[in-house]
Amino acid sequence: MILWVLVYLFNILRKLKAKKIMKKLLLFGAFFACLGLTGFAQEAAEEVTNEELAKFANMEAMTEQFAAEKTEEFKAMILENEIFQGGARYNEIKAAWGDDAKMAEAEITDEEKEAYQAVQDFQNSLQDVLKEYKTELIMNDSILGVSTYNKVNGAQKADPAIKEKIDSLVTEIKAKSEGDNDGEEETDSK
Repeated sequence: MILWVLVYLFNILRKLKAKKIMKKLLLFGAFFACLGLTGFAQEAAEEVTNEELAKFANMEAMTEQFAAEKTEEFKAMILENEIFQGGARYNEIKAAWGDDAKMAEAEITDEEKEAYQAVQDFQNSLQDVLKEYKTELIMNDSILGVSTYNKVNGAQKADPAIKEKIDSLVTEIKAKSEGDNDGEEETDSK
């Protein structure tokens, strides 16, 4: 409709051969047309449903759980490795790492260097592993789906109340998951 009006005005002005006025009026009309379209686009945005929020929160909770598991795996690499003597030697190596004089003073062996480097490689890969895991969850339509992710992510950035609701749902999901795990541990120990 707006475009039709602009074309109509353009044709009238062209007939009048008032080029300067025509250009100004055309720019003026185009400006208001763009404003109208952006307002229309914002109104057309769908509201986020509770089901979409729940799916998004579930994806976030799964990601946090995965991160916690990887953190525990990282700690176990240090604490359960005899070379690091329960973590004490790891801290000594970490303090001296990168400084040849300190490493010589701490008498760090090649075996300790290899073990420390393996831990560092694991730690450095964690962010990529977490990013890949979260991407897989987002791409999986049965868990979340890209369109739902984009919709909810955009909504939470625009509205702090939605962000709070998602955080609340994530907390509930984690509490329920911990409760389920506690129940399983009690039945396992019997």
